[in-house]
Amino acid sequence: MSLSHSQDHLTLVERVMAEVRQRIARRALAPGAKAPSIRAFATAMGVSKSTVVEAYDRLAAEGVIQARRGSGFYVAGHMPPLALSELEPRLDRSIDPLWVSRQSLEAGPDVLMPGCGWLPASWMPQEGLRRGLRALARAEPLNLTDYGPPLGQPALRQLLARRLAEHGVEASPNQIILTESGTQAIDLVCRFLLEPGDTVLVDDPCYFNFQAMLRAHRVKVVSVPYTPAGPDLEAFAQALTDHAPRLYITNSGPHNPTGAMLSPVAAHRILKLAERHDLTIIEDDIYADFEHEPAPRLAAYDGLERVVSIGSFSKTLSAAARCGHIAARADWIEGLIDLKVATSFAGGHLAAELVLAILKDGAYRRYLVALRERLARARGETSARLKALGLTPWVEPKAGMFLWCALPDGLDAGQVAQRALAQEVVLAPGNAFSLTQSAGGYLRFNAAQSGDSRVYEVLRSAMAG
Repeated sequence: MSLSHSQDHLTLVERVMAEVRQRIARRALAPGAKAPSIRAFATAMGVSKSTVVEAYDRLAAEGVIQARRGSGFYVAGHMPPLALSELEPRLDRSIDPLWVSRQSLEAGPDVLMPGCGWLPASWMPQEGLRRGLRALARAEPLNLTDYGPPLGQPALRQLLARRLAEHGVEASPNQIILTESGTQAIDLVCRFLLEPGDTVLVDDPCYFNFQAMLRAHRVKVVSVPYTPAGPDLEAFAQALTDHAPRLYITNSGPHNPTGAMLSPVAAHRILKLAERHDLTIIEDDIYADFEHEPAPRLAAYDGLERVVSIGSFSKTLSAAARCGHIAARADWIEGLIDLKVATSFAGGHLAAELVLAILKDGAYRRYLVALRERLARARGETSARLKALGLTPWVEPKAGMFLWCALPDGLDAGQVAQRALAQEVVLAPGNAFSLTQSAGGYLRFNAAQSGDSRVYEVLRSAMAG
């Protein structure tokens, strides 16, 4: 086993200790299990036997393992709580997916967040939200206080069926389940389809919370390079042959983080390969409302046979009113309902009623038209300002908020992000999105959050070191 570059600051003994802790954290070594022999572990880690002896002695002193005379070392105690950050070799927290999210969520009002994944509050339809809340305050008491039905608010599911049809996705209201969020929707489908040890395919780069969620499901994650037209089809086909993944998770609208769009040719080829290899696809479509013209949808071409469509309104309406949905094949709905009831009971009736009130208001569509134009201007302005600093957009997106930009040669995005964070600017370094850690020269920018000139002043300083 080679030692990770992310552990270069550790001594050899500390690296051996870290490897043992990681194996315990990911359940590769259970309580009572025998630790690898000193000789075998020394060979595997490429260190001396005396290094392993010292590491084991220190771990025994900490109570992590126990020595049994004449028998070796054994894992002590009860199974530790799941620690997502320990399931992989520990990354610098500036490029840890969970830490990037936490920096953005915990940021104070004076912190600038060009690396976050949502619109500024001032861009959201606040007046429409207030009208919806006023209407909800006059609603029947049951709508304010009671649980909703297992599938979710019927009128909202009917409306969602019509909206999906606008993207070519045919789904009856009874094929749609409301959830607390898009994240919960993906989690439910993963619970429904996956067992620990299964393999899941993701794009590289991809939305970093896909990686974090899949770690929690204890599955093996494999990635394929993403291109401006979709996943690299040759690598995709090879990954299906080599790893037999159960599931593929992707975006088909504006891709996160790259802003690219899936091409019709790539969509057709992906579905052919999925059929041949019995692959199920989760299509995360939470950015659909940002598009001027809909990109190809796998769920539309497939008819929801082996594609599950996921959506929510956190990005365009409100992240505070959590409401998402799943559209899936009819024979999966009962199983998904049971999982929903088991994990969240009946869901948030209040949020669903609020979303319904706003979507029925014609002002929401007018807001979306204005939002798309505003984002187009912001992308153009942000792209020009980044180019002036020497950053190059990977593609010029046709929709959405994201710009995936290459730093000048020789700069590391994680180090740039660290320096910017010290000046209260949160950036999103590329390796947070890359399973293979091959995007160290990229940053993702949110054009809607990049209007303040201080972003570019701090970025210039951080790039200069």
